[in-house]
Amino acid sequence: MRTTIDIPDELLKAAKHKALEDDTTLRQLILESLTRALKGDAARKPADHFELPLIHSVRKDTLVLDNETIYDLIDFP
Repeated sequence: MRTTIDIPDELLKAAKHKALEDDTTLRQLILESLTRALKGDAARKPADHFELPLIHSVRKDTLVLDNETIYDLIDFP
C-alpha cells in the first residue's frame, strides 16, 4: 500500500545517509524501523512487580559500597 508522510528535511537526509551506510534502501530502512518500533511497544511495558537484591550489613556504622566490593559480594554470571 502506498502512503504519503511529511518528514523533516534533516531527518530524511539522515535516513538516506543511514540507508547508504547500511547498504540498504530507504524503503527497507523505514520498514525495519517501523517494525522494530511496533514490536518494542510491548517490550517497553514495565513489569508488574520486581524485587531488587538486598545485601544486609552486620555492621552498625555506615557501610560504603563501591563497584569492586559489590562484585565481590554478588555472584554475577
